[in-house]
Amino acid sequence: MSVHILHLHSTFNYGGKEARAVRLMNAFGDRARHTIVSAMPDQLGARDAIAKGIKVEIAQNPPPLVGRPSVKRYEEIARFMRRFDLVLTYNWGAIDGVMAARVFGKGLPPIVHHEDGFNQDEAQRLSPVRNMYRRIALPAANALVVPSQVLERIALKHWRQPAERIHRIANGVPTARFAQKPDASVIPGLQNKREGEVFIGCVAGLRPVKDLPLLIRACAGVNARFKLVIVGEGPERQNILDAAEAMAIEDQLILPGFLPDPHRYMGLFDIYAMSSKSEQAPISVLEAMAAGLPVVSTRVGDVPTMVSSENAQFIAPRHHEVDLRDRIDTLARNPDSMRYIGEQNRIRARALFDEAEMIASYARLYGAAMGRPGVLG
Repeated sequence: MSVHILHLHSTFNYGGKEARAVRLMNAFGDRARHTIVSAMPDQLGARDAIAKGIKVEIAQNPPPLVGRPSVKRYEEIARFMRRFDLVLTYNWGAIDGVMAARVFGKGLPPIVHHEDGFNQDEAQRLSPVRNMYRRIALPAANALVVPSQVLERIALKHWRQPAERIHRIANGVPTARFAQKPDASVIPGLQNKREGEVFIGCVAGLRPVKDLPLLIRACAGVNARFKLVIVGEGPERQNILDAAEAMAIEDQLILPGFLPDPHRYMGLFDIYAMSSKSEQAPISVLEAMAAGLPVVSTRVGDVPTMVSSENAQFIAPRHHEVDLRDRIDTLARNPDSMRYIGEQNRIRARALFDEAEMIASYARLYGAAMGRPGVLG
């Protein structure tokens, strides 16, 4: 008999945590059925990636996950959760699901809370109010899952969670898929590559925390022919276009919007570049590594330890456009180095970040939380 899992999300648009949640749903197959709640009900784009045949529904008129602290609202959330075998909560936007269990815990199913990082409002400094709220709520969860060493340290120090309840599970990707030949038709403008031209790629939600105008300014100073491709959608699109126009590289920028199946296009790039103010263990970096790309990035989260040792020098020490520019430029002018570092990243991704181990780790954790080991595979 399949287990019924409730997913409480801050948003269910396609991003890192949503991509992982969908991969797990697909991997669990008919061993589980799923109900999804998004704190932002109109943001459900990730459901398009759920495989056919997976039993999944979007909850209709669920209790609100956001709002002022309210005993009545907590009680409504707790009452809603009682019908499930397992509750999975994701990030700050769903923390009230955990708080509801703290206040009205009797008769509730086990809860596993996931923290994947921070948005613009906590990119530079953790919120003391949110830290305190997490300290109060999180003891009601059976486990806290984080993908990075940085978040593990934060959970211990700032949220004061006991080490035995924190589970660090590395993100993983289907590395074998990224060894396949990419499809140049996926991204118009990349079919005809000029002699010496370099394709710089980035896959990210177009949000302020990604600081993509910084990447625009960095690329504008590169002394090589290039095209910059930023795959994603979001509210920063116009700011990115304005930055490209201001730097006179609007003809070298391609914004194709959101594209599914990154294994079909990641290998089209020569360099993967990221300018984020805050990350933890970004799945897009793992995908780039699996596709055999060198990575240039700001020094955020676990990125410095995710990439190969050969790639380490291309992680910028400062969040500054000059640091990114110089590293992109060095790689762009040394194609042999690009290929060698990319291959070392591919080897590392296959060894440490294949999704098979990630799926097995989550299946063990969720099964143990329900007292039904092996139920999810």
